Amino acid sequence: MTYPYVRVSGEPRERGRQYGSAARARIEVSLHGYAAAFGKSAGIDWPDARAMALPYRSLIAELDPSIIEEMEGIAEGAGLDFADILALNCRTEIMAASMVAKDLGPAKTDGCSALAVLPERTADGGVLLAQNWDWLVHSVDSVVVLEVIRDEGPNYVTAVEAGLLAKTGMNSAGLGVCTNFLVAQADGSRTGLPYHVLLRALMDQETLPDAYELLQRHPRAASANFLLAHNDGVAADIESEPGGADRLHLRMPDSGVLVHTNHFCSPIDRPDIALKLVPCSPFRFDRLTALLNARPGGVTVKKLTEMLADHASFPKSICAHADPRVDPLKQETTALGIAMDLRRGEVWLADGNPCVAPWRRLSLSDGFAKPSSVTDPAYSPGYVR
Repeated sequence: MTYPYVRVSGEPRERGRQYGSAARARIEVSLHGYAAAFGKSAGIDWPDARAMALPYRSLIAELDPSIIEEMEGIAEGAGLDFADILALNCRTEIMAASMVAKDLGPAKTDGCSALAVLPERTADGGVLLAQNWDWLVHSVDSVVVLEVIRDEGPNYVTAVEAGLLAKTGMNSAGLGVCTNFLVAQADGSRTGLPYHVLLRALMDQETLPDAYELLQRHPRAASANFLLAHNDGVAADIESEPGGADRLHLRMPDSGVLVHTNHFCSPIDRPDIALKLVPCSPFRFDRLTALLNARPGGVTVKKLTEMLADHASFPKSICAHADPRVDPLKQETTALGIAMDLRRGEVWLADGNPCVAPWRRLSLSDGFAKPSSVTDPAYSPGYVR
């Protein structure tokens, strides 16, 4: 299995149209998968999900009207209504609010294990960022790799569920983004931007301070974690509760590394609901930290891929597998592994479980390595081709 590679260019609406057309069949998988998931976990039918998503349209337009144009283009290309694409991009807000309101136990959540490694800990002085993305089994049939070439802002590549704007990836300015599901008591009770829209907006940022400022300026509707690194040698982890800047929790690297799974590492006011929904999270966190500390010599992309294939606490391991004891509609698996060498501008992908899927280097277009508008002339690591 190899996930489809979709390369788009042009104006926002045209890029969306190209994406929607190329990924049409996989967008249908996303739509039908979430229609079933919303119904099973929350008793929400698809028309209700569309209605719940509509109030977010004006907030997204205030952030950046071109993102609305992109979603309109995706809908046109896929032969769907705009409300369908909007609901897909608000799926976290719809599901998280239901989890809190209904006090659900272990349930369908994006489990992820992510890490960043800075030059003092890498073998060649590079900057590495990697994660596994664990999600519902149906998502394996919906993933695409999306490369966006454009005139405005950095170019970017993201591994994402078809129909969604962005997930994990990096841009041509050298910023890399990994992310983890979180949930807090306030989920579903705050007005703000949807999680996947913020992931798309992060692809527009050229520096780590730019990314942090974006999250500070714009209230968020759902909890999430953003593990960010830049090819200039810096990284930060930003845990986010619903709300404004006072609900952001900033973590900096410890001895050149950062690790995150699916629970809050920073103190929060109320009990961490994620520990109930994703009880394997602290075990994956501890295991990934131990694997990092046990590696002799510098960390390489190869060593990262080995860590992401780890099966301690199987099947709820770093490399997660469907649990036969669980309802098939609630079964989760590692849908992909991704490793980014930000200094070299390289992305490596495992199409499925990293324990069995071969890792492949993505062939980014020549136009991807677009110069940043804020490159320091005295220090420019650049991209190695």
